[in-house]
Amino acid sequence: MADYANITLARDGAVARLTLNRPDRRNALTHAMMLELEDAFGCIRDDQGCRALVIRGAGGHFCAGGDLDAMADMPPRPANGSLDPLVPAYRQFGKALQALNVLPQPTIAIVEGSAVGGGFGMACCSDVVILHESARFGMPEPKVGFIPSQIIPFVVRRVGEGPARDLAVTGRVIDAAEAKRLGIGSHLCAGTADINRTLKAVLDDILRLEPQAVATVKRLVLSCATAEDGAVLDDAAESLVGLLRRPQASEGIKAFMAKTAPPWAKG
Repeated sequence: MADYANITLARDGAVARLTLNRPDRRNALTHAMMLELEDAFGCIRDDQGCRALVIRGAGGHFCAGGDLDAMADMPPRPANGSLDPLVPAYRQFGKALQALNVLPQPTIAIVEGSAVGGGFGMACCSDVVILHESARFGMPEPKVGFIPSQIIPFVVRRVGEGPARDLAVTGRVIDAAEAKRLGIGSHLCAGTADINRTLKAVLDDILRLEPQAVATVKRLVLSCATAEDGAVLDDAAESLVGLLRRPQASEGIKAFMAKTAPPWAKG
């Protein structure tokens, strides 16, 4: 897969593994890193052999939000009243988050250490979040005079408006146990061995499922946040019939009845 300066992306069989790779900065985000993430998510989306994505941070932290050194280096505001060039630059991370959020493949985030700001947003755009007991989440940006702009809709959808309002107006950082209680993560692990066992179990579950069926049900779940119920149900009925008419459905039903594994099942 592609080479990048701030992240690594590799394929391990049917599983893509993306590592945020600025450990000296707790994997804090720069504009270059945001561009790399969007490109990587596009590569994964188009990879027909990829059936799951695992995201992790190097060095014991997931992602400490935006890189404050980069953010402090502000060019002057345009003098002619034109659009501030920083607006599309910061909007870029929202594009990367949208690309992650709608990936057809299941996405698993392993969160250790800091996951504030942008890191919080990436976790909320993942389907399954595995929490190390060191994980910490929050939106503390107002403490230093700005906001976590591009993560807001994804955080609100993940935890609900009430908890999101609490975190937004207090700037407090929550621990892994509270993150699990709020539904940010579904697995809480005490150490690396526990994380590895949990990840294997999650991947085993995913790789037993038919890829197009998984992509379709994920798309329908996401559509519930923005589409009217009737439209979702219409789409779901059409999608179901389309899937049932494929040979994979016949193969899957026969395998289930015979108590054997269908051809797409791995592990």
